[in-house]
Amino acid sequence: MNQRPTFAELFTPKLVTVLREGYTAAHFKADAIAGLTVAIVALPLSMAIAIGSGAKPEQGLYAAVVGGFIISLLGGSRFQIGGPAGAFIALVAATILKFGFDGFMVATLMAGFMLLAIGYLRLGTYIKYIPHPVLVGFTAGIAVIIFCGEIRDLFGLQIEHEPSAVVSRVVALWDVRGTINPYATGITAACLALMLGLKKYAPRFPGMLAAVVGSAVLIYFFQLPVETIGTRFGGIPGSLPSPSLPHADFARILELIPAAIAFALLGGIESLLSAVVADGMTGRRHRSNCELVAQGYANIACALFGGLCATGTIARTATNVRAHAHGPVAGMLHAVFLLAFMMLAAPLASYVPLAALAAVLALVAWNMIEREQFAQILRHDRGEAAVLLATFLLTVFRDLTEGIAVGVTLGAILFMHRMAEMVQVSTHENLLDEDQADAPTDQRTPYLPNGGADIVVYRIAGAFFFGAAGTIAAVLDRIGTAPRAFILDLAAVPLADATAAQTLTAFIAKAKKSGTRVFVSAASPAVRHVLWENGLTTDVVTYAPSIQDARNLVNEPAGAAALVT
Repeated sequence: MNQRPTFAELFTPKLVTVLREGYTAAHFKADAIAGLTVAIVALPLSMAIAIGSGAKPEQGLYAAVVGGFIISLLGGSRFQIGGPAGAFIALVAATILKFGFDGFMVATLMAGFMLLAIGYLRLGTYIKYIPHPVLVGFTAGIAVIIFCGEIRDLFGLQIEHEPSAVVSRVVALWDVRGTINPYATGITAACLALMLGLKKYAPRFPGMLAAVVGSAVLIYFFQLPVETIGTRFGGIPGSLPSPSLPHADFARILELIPAAIAFALLGGIESLLSAVVADGMTGRRHRSNCELVAQGYANIACALFGGLCATGTIARTATNVRAHAHGPVAGMLHAVFLLAFMMLAAPLASYVPLAALAAVLALVAWNMIEREQFAQILRHDRGEAAVLLATFLLTVFRDLTEGIAVGVTLGAILFMHRMAEMVQVSTHENLLDEDQADAPTDQRTPYLPNGGADIVVYRIAGAFFFGAAGTIAAVLDRIGTAPRAFILDLAAVPLADATAAQTLTAFIAKAKKSGTRVFVSAASPAVRHVLWENGLTTDVVTYAPSIQDARNLVNEPAGAAALVT
């Protein structure tokens, strides 16, 4: 008998598991190398994501340091790397624009507590039921929004007010196309060429960091007239700020509930997807609810330290695995290395051109789009293509939460439609007509319309739920002259609901008016429980373990037969 896992088994961090296995100096060396490798990747990416989100570059670094450390410390994955994620850019930018950065901090704090609740209530396993076309469409939509948000810095355009809506933003930027800065455009092109070239010819070399550092050196020596972190933000601090609790009244908290829910759901989805990717690369298994709890604590801490929201990041986690990390210590060291970079290199960050960071995000956006998956879904399945396009288009042109909500709803409807189509109602041969016993199946009849048959058996196969109830009711209603007994074989029905019970109630009532007795055979305990709870007791219908048992009960009095169940 399988026992449910204990609380300790579900929520013990992977760090504890790794330490119990025995942690050696060789393991620490492997984790240190992997942590340094990931930190080099995370440094420019965290600043770029923060700027793309409408925040300051250091706020991305705070999330990578604080959130990344806690996610690795408490998480349920051996290799997860936490920090700010590109998927959050549009949502964070919209929240900051509407509620200000303080409002965003409150939403992040609320999202952290929501993730704790989701994890401790063991709801993490349900996140996996989000349809794949929704995830592909949502991710592609986010990528489009990220790229559109970087057009200004990619070309050094001068604009006083940049709209948040994608179409309005593109139109506004097109109107100021005459302000293109050739130096910024050149830096963008050079950074993209460098990153793509290194990815192809030297994939182990940190192309993003090389592009950012190289462009900063160029600005320092040649004083090119382009916008930099220093000119827009005044540089970045060299240490973490003191923690403080964001202030918000009750009315503001109510306003921020939708944003907090969106942060929690997106963070949970992104982190568990990242953990699944790591499992696929290593053959390990993560603890999903433990991972969500870690995400909750991490986001609470990020809000206290003024950082962006944090989640598991697929690209950095994959980098960690490829760098041969041994366990969560690599993720913790990645956060320590990032803090050291902040303390040592903060003055140099002022020279980083925004065009270089925009090029980094443009490449991230391109890599986010699962182009092969997108095309495959469009080619092979019209239903899933509709879900994909609805999610993608609503995400880009309407709202992130609306896109994923509509996508999940359409996906659920599509699933129910397919489940309903799989339900079949078929007739068995006339069990009392021996003349037909050896006849070919296609020559048998369920019963004679003139009443010559005694028993008709109808077999229902598939999930008997509200989506299929209409189909089954239509089949049962088409039955002609009633026989002496109907046997409804439910052996192949894995589940039923109240609508199914009402469908059978109506059929049984119609049959009784015609003097026909109805038997239900081979119903599983779960299905029988649903039918019984919805009024189909032994006073209404006779239950039998099998078709043959039901057949034997046909000649028994109704009261006596009802007792043999």
